[in-house]
Amino acid sequence: MLEITISPMIKEKMADFKIGVIHYQDISVGESPQMLKGRLQLFQESLYFDLEEKELTNFKGIKNWRKVFKTIGTDPSRYRPSVESLYRRIKKQSFIGSINSAADLNNFFSLKYEIPIGIYDMNKIEGPVEITVGHSNDEYIGINGRTINMENKLLSSDHLGPFGSPYVDSERTTVTELTKEALHIIYLSPTMTKTESTNLTNSLKEMFLQIHGGVASVDIIE
Repeated sequence: MLEITISPMIKEKMADFKIGVIHYQDISVGESPQMLKGRLQLFQESLYFDLEEKELTNFKGIKNWRKVFKTIGTDPSRYRPSVESLYRRIKKQSFIGSINSAADLNNFFSLKYEIPIGIYDMNKIEGPVEITVGHSNDEYIGINGRTINMENKLLSSDHLGPFGSPYVDSERTTVTELTKEALHIIYLSPTMTKTESTNLTNSLKEMFLQIHGGVASVDIIE
């Protein structure tokens, strides 16, 4: 399995910081099955009504991740955790459409568990991965097409530089229908227990394999 570590800098600021990691092989990414499209749409519709009555910061997961960003040194009102950005879209009734089976499942679990989740094409990652905090010279083209400066933001980095973040992921490691090997990074809420973290990660793995085939290995990194 790919070596993934958490920078001591993060652990010094947040001793309970942890991530779930899933490494998939021999998968087949394509158009989402109707079951997944339906669940994603229904969940967003239900969430839209919740958001009419409830403030974003009253959602526990979003509140936790805003706190993580602040602790790291990121202003969460200026640079929002990706899950909060998804919730804000739904609040405006700008529902998230289908992209592909991997991205749709990613969005569904992110919305359901109120946490950022990234999925990356393993063939576009080189060498071991470190979860760390970016410097002024760390940047990439995001999946939104913009150049993102990663200074004081949580990021995942390999030998080629940063490629992922609970803020916004890079274009470089995007999963497409050509992807056969992928890496899931689940940015777990620090308040989650080891058991909760393991159950969530395994639940995501099982549903992913059900849709995409292949095999997978799971790890919780603390």
